[in-house]
Amino acid sequence: MRMEHDFHMAEGEDDNSYAKNSRLQENALVETKPALQEAVTQVYAALPHPTMTIVDLGCSSGNDFNRVFRSVQRFKNSIGGMCRRKGEEIPAFFIAGLPSSYYRRLLPRSSVHLFHSSYCLHWRSRLPHGLEGKKRPYLNKGNIYIAMTTPPSVVKMYQEEFEKDMLLLLRLRHEELVAGGQMMLTFLGRKHGDAYSGGLCRLLGLLSRSVQSLVDEGLVEKEKLDSFNLPLYGPSMEEVKAIVDQSQQFRMNHIKLFETNWDPYDDSEGNDVRDSVQSGINVSKTLRAVMEPLFASHFGESVLDELFKKFAYNVEVHLKKEKTKYSVITLSLTRI
Repeated sequence: MRMEHDFHMAEGEDDNSYAKNSRLQENALVETKPALQEAVTQVYAALPHPTMTIVDLGCSSGNDFNRVFRSVQRFKNSIGGMCRRKGEEIPAFFIAGLPSSYYRRLLPRSSVHLFHSSYCLHWRSRLPHGLEGKKRPYLNKGNIYIAMTTPPSVVKMYQEEFEKDMLLLLRLRHEELVAGGQMMLTFLGRKHGDAYSGGLCRLLGLLSRSVQSLVDEGLVEKEKLDSFNLPLYGPSMEEVKAIVDQSQQFRMNHIKLFETNWDPYDDSEGNDVRDSVQSGINVSKTLRAVMEPLFASHFGESVLDELFKKFAYNVEVHLKKEKTKYSVITLSLTRI
């Protein structure tokens, strides 16, 4: 797995693209918008001058600068309409795209007032050491993430990689933020302390089962499944709090967990799924849009359609029995 080459969303604007299947991420932005607006207001009110630097660390498994830059004119039109109604001029603003990893130093010291990150930080900078595809024996056979058959030693690897990555991210952003600057972070996590629990583990277990079906049919080699692990980790709130405390570089303004349906088009709050077939398709397209390049690189593009068709069916069967949700952690931090 070549992280810098394969770690990005599905390109283009076809039916399987991230552009057409990012409602899950959009829902998270809507949910966290009030807290983000509060952070912007607080930071701006404390500025000694009316110039503010805001950095968005991307969304999901990467950023699409082409789409960002194409949206600039729509943004100007929207702001322009608001300003004209108030009889004001459009404020000057400057936009730049910085292709890099948020696990690296990005900007000059003390140059940023606010960082925002949504649906990024459950992704790791790399696979935990020992789980790389070429390492034998394979330690997490038959699984692509943490499952009930995953050895505790592998769970510990994931936890240690999360801790290392988060401490690094906090240290780097601390260097780049001005004193009193803030960060707003939103990412997938889990509701309980047990690393084997939660909607993320269950969903990826269904995806793992879908790959196993391809193995059973002779479409994928078993070694391909045994050697594949996803570079992500959904932490508990307790783990996140402990790492922020350990860093001693930020004050936590707030942290909370909210839940969202697997199917991003299902806005109902009840326990019933109205159309499990369509929900299965929606969930499958959402994950494919984010993970397709990783799976294509390892398993080959020729099996992708069949893989995600099986995954949609497995999700459908699961949702007929139980409506399951993602757990999403959002927190606001102020640089000390």
